[in-house]
Amino acid sequence: MSTMSGRTLSLFAAAVFTLAACGSPPKAVTETSSRPNDSGNTGNDTGNDTGNDTGGNNGDDTGGNNGGNTEPDVVDPPDNGDASVARFEPAPIEWDDFNDAVDVATIEVPVDYQNPNGPRFELFVARYNALDQERKIGSLLVNPGGPGFGGTDLALFAAQIFDRSLLDRFDIIGWDPRGTGESDPPIDCIDDYDSYFTAIDSTPESTAERELLVEKAQQFARLCIANNLDIIRHVGTNNSARDIDVIRRALGEDQISYFGLSYGSELGATWVTLFPDTVRAAVFDGASDPEADSLDSSLQQMAGFEASLDTFLARCSDDDDCAFHNDGDAEGAFDVLLDGLDDDPITGDTGRPRVNRDVAITAVVQAMYSESYWPALQQSLAEAQLGDGAGLLELNDSYYQRSSDGSYGNELEAFQTITCADTVERLTVDETDDQAALFSEVAPHLSPEGSVGGYFCTFFPDSIDPRVTITGAGAGPIVVIGTTGDPATPFESTVRMSNILEDGRLVIVEADQHTGYGVNRCIVDVVNDYLIDLAPPADETECR
Repeated sequence: MSTMSGRTLSLFAAAVFTLAACGSPPKAVTETSSRPNDSGNTGNDTGNDTGNDTGGNNGDDTGGNNGGNTEPDVVDPPDNGDASVARFEPAPIEWDDFNDAVDVATIEVPVDYQNPNGPRFELFVARYNALDQERKIGSLLVNPGGPGFGGTDLALFAAQIFDRSLLDRFDIIGWDPRGTGESDPPIDCIDDYDSYFTAIDSTPESTAERELLVEKAQQFARLCIANNLDIIRHVGTNNSARDIDVIRRALGEDQISYFGLSYGSELGATWVTLFPDTVRAAVFDGASDPEADSLDSSLQQMAGFEASLDTFLARCSDDDDCAFHNDGDAEGAFDVLLDGLDDDPITGDTGRPRVNRDVAITAVVQAMYSESYWPALQQSLAEAQLGDGAGLLELNDSYYQRSSDGSYGNELEAFQTITCADTVERLTVDETDDQAALFSEVAPHLSPEGSVGGYFCTFFPDSIDPRVTITGAGAGPIVVIGTTGDPATPFESTVRMSNILEDGRLVIVEADQHTGYGVNRCIVDVVNDYLIDLAPPADETECR
C-alpha cells in the first residue's frame, strides 16, 4: 500500500498510512457515549525515546552500537501456516486490572517463529470484559489498521466504539502488534520528522533538489535498519497473523472471532488464510484489494483521495457558507493557492518549516479520511489565502501523529517498515520516478505535474516473508464492509477483497468516510447478527 509521490514517505507512500490512520476509530454506536477522540491517535503519542534523526543513542546513521553493521543477517524464509507457530507454546496470560472494565497484560511471541526459543517480542494486550459474563460467547479480537498502529485503544475505549450487544457478549481484546504501540521492542527509526517530511519539496526543480530527496530516503532507510537490526525482517503481516494464533491459544479458545478495520482487514485476511480452522467469525471493514500490486494499490488509493477532494471542493463551491467558497470557484482557488505555496511558502509556526505545497497536500489527505475534518480544512485553506499556514500545518501534524510537545509516535516508521517487510518489489530510483506520472494522471491535485517518486522501499532490505496470497479457504463466511465514498480503501478495492475470499459477504454502506461501522443502525445490526448469532448477511446487502 502507498500513495502520492515525492517524499521519503512520499505522499504516494503516505496515503497508505490508512486506518483510521490518520483517521479515527469507528464512530460510536452506543447511545450514551462518544468516541474517545477525533485524532485517531491509537498509537504512542509520547514520541520515541531511542535515537534521533542521526541515530540517537543507537549510534549514528552508520550503525552506532551495532558495530557499523547496517545490514540484517540473511535468514531462511519461515514456514507458512501453523507449522512454525505450533512449535511455540505461549504462557497463560496474567491479567492486571487497568480500571473497573478493562484488564491489561503482556504476552511473549518469538521474533522469528523459525527460532521459537530465541529473542521475543512482548505484546501489550488489553481486554474489555464482557458485560454479561453468564452469556459470554468468547473473545473478539479487534485491530484498527495501519499498519503501524497499536490496537489496545479499541479495547480501552470499547464502550465508546462498539455496540452494547457486542459489549455484552464478548471480551473485546485489542493488542499492539509487534513493533507498534506499547509492545516491545518498538520499531524506531527517527525522532525529528520535519527534515524528512515537512521541509521537503516533492516537485524538485533542479538536480540538487532531486538528489536531496534521494539522500533523505537513503538516510531514513539506513536509520531504520541500524536501529531495528534484529527485528526489521520479522515485523511483516504474516508474523502478526501468527501472533494472532498465539494470542488465541493463550486465551484458551479453539476458535475465535475477529473485527479488523482498514489494514486490519488485510491482517485478518492473512490470518484466516493461514489458520482457517481457528476462525469462528470475521468482519473486515474498509479492505484493500489483496491482489493489487503496490503500484495498483497506490493508484487506487490516490484516485480515492482525489475523488473525495473533488467532492469537497464541489460542495464548497455550492455552499455560500463554506469558508473557502471563493464566489463559487473553490477548485480554481485551490489550484491557485497550491501553486502559490509551491512558489512562495508561508509561515505556519515559529521555528517550524514553512508551509509549502507538500504540507498543504498532506493536510488535505488527512482531512479526506472523514467529513468531520472538512470544516477545519475549509477554514485552513481560507486562512492560507491570507498568508496564515497554521491550520494547514496542524492538519499536516495530525497526519504525522505529532504531539503538542513536538514529539512523534512511531506509527509512520512502523508503517513503512512493516509495508516493506511485506513487499518483494524493490524499485530503483529511476523506476520509481518513472511511475510518478501515473499518479499525476489519477490525482492531478494531489500529485502535481513534476512530482518524483517516494523511494518507499527502494533502500530497505529484501523481504524474506512477503505476505501470503489471500484466499480465506476453509474459514467460512466473512463479512466485508465497503463504504461507497471511502478515500483510503476505495469501495472497488473492498469489493475485490470480498470476491477473492472463498465466502466473502459484501455489505455496502453509503457514506463519505473511511470505514463504515457505526454509520447507521443497519450496519451495526448486520455485524451484531453475524458475530453474535453466526447469521451472515446475503452478499451485497445494502445499508443506506
